[in-house]
Amino acid sequence: MSSALKQIFLMIRVNLGSLPRRLWISLSMVLSVALVVAVLSGFLAMARGFEAALVGAGSPDIAVILGGGTNQETGSDVPAEEIRSLTAATGGIGVARNAAGGLALSREIVVAVDVTRASDGADQTLSLRGMDLAGPGLRDLATLSAGRLFSPGARDIVVGARIANEFSGFAVGDKVRLGAVDWTVVGHFTSGGNAFESEIWADLEAVQSAFDRQGQVQSLRVRLDGAGGLPVLQEHLSAFPGAPLTALSEADLYAAQSERTASLIRLFGWPLALLMAVGATAGALNTMMSSVSDRTVEIATLRLLGFGRLPAFTATWVEAMLLSVAGAALGILASWLAFNGWQASTMGGNNTKIAFQLDVTTDVALTAGLLGLAIGVIGGALPALAATRLPLTSALRARG
Repeated sequence: MSSALKQIFLMIRVNLGSLPRRLWISLSMVLSVALVVAVLSGFLAMARGFEAALVGAGSPDIAVILGGGTNQETGSDVPAEEIRSLTAATGGIGVARNAAGGLALSREIVVAVDVTRASDGADQTLSLRGMDLAGPGLRDLATLSAGRLFSPGARDIVVGARIANEFSGFAVGDKVRLGAVDWTVVGHFTSGGNAFESEIWADLEAVQSAFDRQGQVQSLRVRLDGAGGLPVLQEHLSAFPGAPLTALSEADLYAAQSERTASLIRLFGWPLALLMAVGATAGALNTMMSSVSDRTVEIATLRLLGFGRLPAFTATWVEAMLLSVAGAALGILASWLAFNGWQASTMGGNNTKIAFQLDVTTDVALTAGLLGLAIGVIGGALPALAATRLPLTSALRARG
């Protein structure tokens, strides 16, 4: 066993020592693996960044009440009589109360508005969210970074940080036309980089009036009364005689939205990466076959000196895996430099733009790196087997 290990290590050293002679073809294998890893890492980082933006917006202490049997704000409608019944409740219904003794609640509506981006002239659809004055306080991470909040009934807007940074004309004090009327930017807010930063906030009644949606409410946001508040609230809502209302935690609402879009991103990313991996594996196979052909005399000589088939197989396979590891490391580094923190956007649950940052996390890098290693394992197997089956005497005569 000790002799076999010595032979393996010696043949690996011989193989690696001959790499400068095969520099360019070996480099082509490294670069092809790196490209596959970088592409897959980019798609996975996109999915992970989108999940972080939405999941980070959801809080388990906040519940969202929706009407119409839907689990999204789009298509939801909460009737006015149901809102009155909820706010009139005097017993414990699982909802916390504010300093005045009323429910910690915000009536809300989301309107899609088109805005032209000055940098390229492209039209983007953003979310204008009308809410009660209690609304901003029901976003635990939201903090004013400039200006003030909107005033009741006024056509004031408070703009998320991502919109303020990406679009011109949203500085505090600017006038912005949304729909058919002008609005005044009175403040900017941050929210820990989550999806709320891709929204514009305004007074509920002002939005209802400007977009001819008087009386319409799509959702209610409430602060739960402790960890057991959600089941109590759900039971209370189930007893309402009118249209069915659904209550779910904000965390679950955004997690469901993020999973749908993130799965779609992965659905595009994995097939493309696997298709490229097939090409890279073929390239690895060609590279290693060339490597074996280039070292025919060396391998044959070592075999005639008593080296077994296992060292010849292992040394060739290890070379393929080391080249693929180098490619995977290069691809991960390239994806981190190119993609990590890169700003992107996609359509969210309300059919409006959500901006987010690509996030090349450890598990993203590990997953993409394993695909790169697999290319070397598969692409190096057949050439390694070929190295054990060289016709020794004819190989020496051909090179003699």
